[in-house]
Amino acid sequence: MADGIVWLTQAAHRNSVVRKLQVLKMRGMAGMPGLHTLRMTSKGIQVFPRIFERSDGAREKTDRRLSTGVPGLDEMMGGGIPAGDSMILAGPTGTGKTTFATQFVAAGIPEGEACVIAVFEEHPDDYLDRAMRYGVDFREAERQDKLRIIYLRPLDLSVDETLEEIRVAVKDIGATRVVIDSISGFEMALAPSFRDDFRESLYRLVGALTGLGVTMFMTVEVTEHQGLQFTNNRVSFLTDVIVIQRYVEIEGQLRKVLAVVKMRGSSHSVDFRAYEITGKGVLLRVGLRDYHGITTGVPTGRLQRRQPAYPGLTEQEGRVLDTLIRSGAESAEAIAEEVGLPPSDLDPILQRLIQLAYVSRKGTRYQGVARPSSP
Repeated sequence: MADGIVWLTQAAHRNSVVRKLQVLKMRGMAGMPGLHTLRMTSKGIQVFPRIFERSDGAREKTDRRLSTGVPGLDEMMGGGIPAGDSMILAGPTGTGKTTFATQFVAAGIPEGEACVIAVFEEHPDDYLDRAMRYGVDFREAERQDKLRIIYLRPLDLSVDETLEEIRVAVKDIGATRVVIDSISGFEMALAPSFRDDFRESLYRLVGALTGLGVTMFMTVEVTEHQGLQFTNNRVSFLTDVIVIQRYVEIEGQLRKVLAVVKMRGSSHSVDFRAYEITGKGVLLRVGLRDYHGITTGVPTGRLQRRQPAYPGLTEQEGRVLDTLIRSGAESAEAIAEEVGLPPSDLDPILQRLIQLAYVSRKGTRYQGVARPSSP
């Protein structure tokens, strides 16, 4: 006899209680299907709909790319992350995932872009302090409403609550970049009843935000090393871009490496490149083309290297040129550190390589030219 029927449920799992609402009947109109999270607060009842409004029409395509904040990684990706795409950075603990995420935000703020960071592991103050070391004042960005940090660590969240909070923050400040650090922490913060549908929930989260034209940068911890398995959650198909990080043992040392394994609709580098986490952020090194079996974590040997033909160059000059060709544009300080030469010895080598047209210089950075030239 009633024109509308609303069904309320409550599920308890250990210390977690989840309330949901379902519209079973609404005469003369279509109700929103599914179960919607319901939370009772001191301000009353708040409902978080399972399905969010989508942007009108298809997302406008653009050739614009957003910098990751790591120059070498931008080059590997053909110029950065395509605007409006979603990216996952997957790696084991200690590989610098949060540092990469911080630099992604730090690259946007000086360009006038607003950013939202959803934090599930570290405290927001850690992000603020780290950014200061990289020369970007996140606190000032917060005061100017160019940055919103959402700190979420309860163990009874719903995905709908999380998405609503992120979505509201994005609209409030007009954010174009969103960081979720991390998916692993996000899953842990959910109430147990939501974890079974985590992939579906993440799919809706990514779709809702990229539908607003937002570029997403997500991190996920990979706890087991199994070749090219990208994520433990099997969520890699949900994103447009995947970058993996690995620990490898090379010559008795534990090194960090990364590779771009997926960029939907775009070409990218297929090289593994070593990198370091320094006091100023991420520093990418040369590619590891001389090794094989990198995905196992223990390269099985060093391949016989074919020395490039550089007529008229000494061994040191050839090594400097080879480093520049592999790593792209570098400062003299970075080159000296990479090849193990003091700056006083490196400078005449660079000058001679410029004279022979093996190297070009732009400002303080040097770029190798992969073509032989007669002295």
